[in-house]
Amino acid sequence: MTVTQSLLARTLEAAVQDRQTVDTMSRDTGALLDGVRVWDVPTHIDERGSVTEMFNPAWNWHPDPLVFAYCFTIRPGIVKGWNLHKLHDDRYCLLQGEMEVIMYDVREESPTFGRISRVVLSEQGRRHVSVPKFVWHADRNIGTKDVIAVNFPTLPYDHASPDKYRLPIDTPLIPHSFDGARGW
Repeated sequence: MTVTQSLLARTLEAAVQDRQTVDTMSRDTGALLDGVRVWDVPTHIDERGSVTEMFNPAWNWHPDPLVFAYCFTIRPGIVKGWNLHKLHDDRYCLLQGEMEVIMYDVREESPTFGRISRVVLSEQGRRHVSVPKFVWHADRNIGTKDVIAVNFPTLPYDHASPDKYRLPIDTPLIPHSFDGARGW
């Protein structure tokens, strides 16, 4: 055996093969948590710019009506979360940037109880993602510019009693690491 072959064999033995992330139709193969929905959002582009359809009840992508909307931003490298809602679902539509939504299912009756799920949202392929109530979730900007996203929660925000419960992003209660990212 030559030195080159030996080095090749040793490095390949230590390597880990990538896992499949898309199927033959380029659809994401990542397992979603029970109740999480993803919907591709149409963006129409011409020489003047673009129009992005953010919500249309005809899509039937979520059973609850549109009752409230707000915009939020996340700076590059920052994580917002962990948070959980007891009364409402979040429904995100990303307009700018790249964001991962990490979800942790703590619903004991759920078939995906105890699992982590990751959905990436990007302006190159806009889509909605819904996060069910009682699912911990954190939003991380994984790009180089500010994320701009719209949330269409299933209930209006209650300023007197916010339906938001928080854990620190480095909590040992959730089996996920953001590898030194900043945020809360």
